[in-house]
Amino acid sequence: MAHLAHYREAHPLPFVITHWVNLICMILLIISGINIHFPFLPAFEGVTRGIHMFCAFVIVINCIVRIVLAFVVKSAPTGGTRKMETDIKSWLPQADNRHQAGAWVKYYLFLKKDHPLSAKLGVPQKITYLLIPFLIIFMAYTGFCLWAPTMDAPLCVAGLNLVGGAMTMRIIHYFMMYVFICFMFIHVYLANVEGLSASKLMLLRQEHGGLVYDPETHAIVGEDALDETH
Repeated sequence: MAHLAHYREAHPLPFVITHWVNLICMILLIISGINIHFPFLPAFEGVTRGIHMFCAFVIVINCIVRIVLAFVVKSAPTGGTRKMETDIKSWLPQADNRHQAGAWVKYYLFLKKDHPLSAKLGVPQKITYLLIPFLIIFMAYTGFCLWAPTMDAPLCVAGLNLVGGAMTMRIIHYFMMYVFICFMFIHVYLANVEGLSASKLMLLRQEHGGLVYDPETHAIVGEDALDETH
């Protein structure tokens, strides 16, 4: 089966850097968070708490930076083209995959054989990735409500009172960790369901040749477009 080419313009270097920062911070937050709740390395609990808070600040700042970059940095809005537009357009409904949410869900669940209309991101990817900044901010907020230096701040006190105390907030915070773990698995699946080319491009900056796409006509052009297997 032929697929669209993967070019570096789809993931400019600033986005690769923020992606790596997110990945590293999430892994460290999960490991340190588990050790805080279930100390499997009790001698390093103080260190893991420090790592946990440091990564929390970094991932929040990185999230804000990534949002700002989406309105500033240009990227290719779909695979198979080097033509670049402001990155935020890749996250919003596009002519290439508008009204395709149902078809994408069926495709990912192996209920639909034919590939739905696509842009750089499939519809479920767009929805999932747009939710992540809100989840990161909410996760950070629940953490600050439990952190001694900030738990007495008015905003944190209001949250603690709303949920009924620190224990409930701790449960919410811990539950959210599993939400992020599930997201990581889903993200890896959605990114690689059609092959490892997208991950090699994002993580290793390795381009992959394939079908060429014309974003103006929304059509595959060139001889490969005649390949009936794509």
